[in-house]
Amino acid sequence: MSSPVIYAIVVLIWGTTWYAIKFQLGVVAPEISLVYRFGIAAVCVFAYARFAGSPMRLSWRDHRFVALQGLTLFCLNYWMTYLSTQFLTSGLVAVLFTSIILLNLINARLFFGVPVEARVLLAAATGALGVALLFLPELQAAMGDRTIIHGALLALGATYLASLGNMAALRNTRSGMSVVTANAYGMAYGTVGLALIAAIRGTPVDFDPSWPYVVSLLYLSLAGTSLAFGLYLVLIRRIGPSRAAYTSVLFPVVALLVSTLFEGYRWSFPSIIGLAVLVAGNALALGGRAKQVAN
Repeated sequence: MSSPVIYAIVVLIWGTTWYAIKFQLGVVAPEISLVYRFGIAAVCVFAYARFAGSPMRLSWRDHRFVALQGLTLFCLNYWMTYLSTQFLTSGLVAVLFTSIILLNLINARLFFGVPVEARVLLAAATGALGVALLFLPELQAAMGDRTIIHGALLALGATYLASLGNMAALRNTRSGMSVVTANAYGMAYGTVGLALIAAIRGTPVDFDPSWPYVVSLLYLSLAGTSLAFGLYLVLIRRIGPSRAAYTSVLFPVVALLVSTLFEGYRWSFPSIIGLAVLVAGNALALGGRAKQVAN
């Protein structure tokens, strides 16, 4: 399979997972749905790791950092994302998530001393303007509806946690740990963390046998988590992490198109300009030689 085909598949899968999350909400609590999702995904990635011959033994120190990766990237991040989707359209949640590109650059500077170029600061300002334009109708509506602000804060908090998870993943890969092994254990730790959240909150263990819930769960577990991430690893190996990270710029466009078709999202002139500005800002941030940490 050629790299452009793999690239397109990754963008299409990750661009549609945001809408699939909608079908996970309602009957089953978000943390329980996520236990199912990452439990299934962890089993699949462990099976692949065994098949690929990835080393599975880790030191206790490595386990601690893998647990940190799992709790931030595969637990709290997704839990808050699911919660935010209760208040915002899936496309807008996806757009807010693109801020991870700039957050990764900032956190890489704080934790690893990676220099931040002036171009990145310009990209940050451009991205902020794009989000403001894209959210202009929602911001106006938010004057009388605090749930929109609540959803946006949840989405941004989830994105920051995902960025911290990327920093843990960067540490793990820099230490020589297999990416597949780290993510297999990370998903397992994330599943345990989500189960603990459910236990602390006293969340009942439910299951929705309806076909929308089951199909979306399988899609998110097998395609959105296991398959897409595996294909993304292939992209990183073939074209490098910086070029592969452009998927983060493109999948919100797919998410907004899906949201337009199925959720009634209405485009305005400011939102169209805002999306263009946001994509331009993210592309500017991803350009050059600055190291990127892909999610």
